[in-house]
Amino acid sequence: MSDKYLKVEGHTSLVRDVYSNGIVNTNISEYQQYMARVKAREQQGDQIRNAVKEINTLKAELREIKGLIKELVNGS
Repeated sequence: MSDKYLKVEGHTSLVRDVYSNGIVNTNISEYQQYMARVKAREQQGDQIRNAVKEINTLKAELREIKGLIKELVNGS
C-alpha cells in the first residue's frame, strides 16, 4: 500500500486517502454496482418529477374544461 492510502480496518476493498481523509473503494465491480444504483435512483427521481409535471398539466386542463362546461351550461 502506498503512503497515500491506509487500509480501512474490517474492509478489504476500502482504503482511506490520507490527504483528503476520504474513503476509496478499490473493488471495481462494487464501484460499478454502486454507480448503477446511483444512476437508477436518479432515473427514478426524473420519472417522478415528470409524472408530477404531467399530473399538474392534466389538472390545469381539467380546470379549463370545467370552466368551459360551466360557460356552456350557464349560456354565456
